Amino acid sequence: MSLNKSKIAISSTLAIVLLGTVFVSKAVAACRYGSSPTAGAVHPQSWQGPAQLRPSLLLVADHKEADDRIVGFWKVKFVSEGSAGIPDGTVIDDGYAQWHSDGTEVTNSLFAPATGSVCYGVWEKSGPSSYSLNHFGLGWDANGTFIGPAQVREEIVLNHKANGFEGTFTIDQYDPSGNLLAHIVGRITARRITVNTTIQQVL
Repeated sequence: MSLNKSKIAISSTLAIVLLGTVFVSKAVAACRYGSSPTAGAVHPQSWQGPAQLRPSLLLVADHKEADDRIVGFWKVKFVSEGSAGIPDGTVIDDGYAQWHSDGTEVTNSLFAPATGSVCYGVWEKSGPSSYSLNHFGLGWDANGTFIGPAQVREEIVLNHKANGFEGTFTIDQYDPSGNLLAHIVGRITARRITVNTTIQQVL
């Protein structure tokens, strides 16, 4: 009888140890065995074992680490160039944009808030210093009547100092049924806003 109890106790202990191992392995998915090449790694604890088996924590890099230079706050200007019925040089928009490290973007346009001045986009890196943006907004007229969705596409290139970018844009305004109402093309330019930027520099 005592032998059976001992077997049960040993089996229970092993089950607990195995269960704990599973949970620990899932909880420390950012850990690995071996020394870390990153400066931010946590040094191994006092457990004395072969160096290659000592666990250490790794800093998990953002999935867009190579794209960080585009991330930030920007003053942007859209100028018509080659749009039917709109003279070249006409300012289409002159607002602010934020590009985020998770691949999303937000623009606060020059337009009145009632007409839909804030809209959102997603971006991805398309070259060493180039980026593609796909951006959607909702258009309203001055009376509060819904015009329809608008799609903005940008192809931009960041300068070598990462304090400005320029490129091309297209704006397509649709009605609620998806019929194209307007197509505008032109150039976009931007300059980075920092903690030291003054109001005079963004006028």
